Amino acid sequence: MRIISGAFRGRGLVAPQGAVTRPTADRVRQALFDMLMHAPWAGRDALVGRPVLDAFAGSGALGLEALSRGASHATFLDRDRAAIAALRANVAGFHAEDRATILLADATRPPPGTPCALVFLDPPYHQSLVPQAVAALRRAGWIAGDTLLVAETGRDEDLPLSGEPLAERIHGAARLSIWRAAGE
Repeated sequence: MRIISGAFRGRGLVAPQGAVTRPTADRVRQALFDMLMHAPWAGRDALVGRPVLDAFAGSGALGLEALSRGASHATFLDRDRAAIAALRANVAGFHAEDRATILLADATRPPPGTPCALVFLDPPYHQSLVPQAVAALRRAGWIAGDTLLVAETGRDEDLPLSGEPLAERIHGAARLSIWRAAGE
């Protein structure tokens, strides 16, 4: 696992100990950020200088990739202590402590927050956690009407989305879904 592009390009990531997390594959992360950076509904302005939330963060690969590409701040949520330890090591290794907040928290029961431009949701597959997390994050203030939401789920997993669907791609066993929170 490594950072694909930007200021931290090529830097390796510490993975959480144990089998609790499933890191987003490098090729899936590259495809996701290529879409985000070049899509007419997103582009660099959707990320550069904007805050992001990496829910179900694991190693923090998605949030750290966003920081590497110019996000102003990343907040990482995970409920697993091994993931939090890996996150701390990764953030410290990239000297990004001043641009990152790491919270030991469940994304389906998050603490109060402020709206982010981009929210990454990469929960365990086939547990229907994305709709629960989106509703909880909205109630807690992390999601506003213009927030872009990105979910990685199993390719055959049903994902009921409310808002404006923007893109969906299949990469092996993974499905990437991107939508705007508007109208929720």
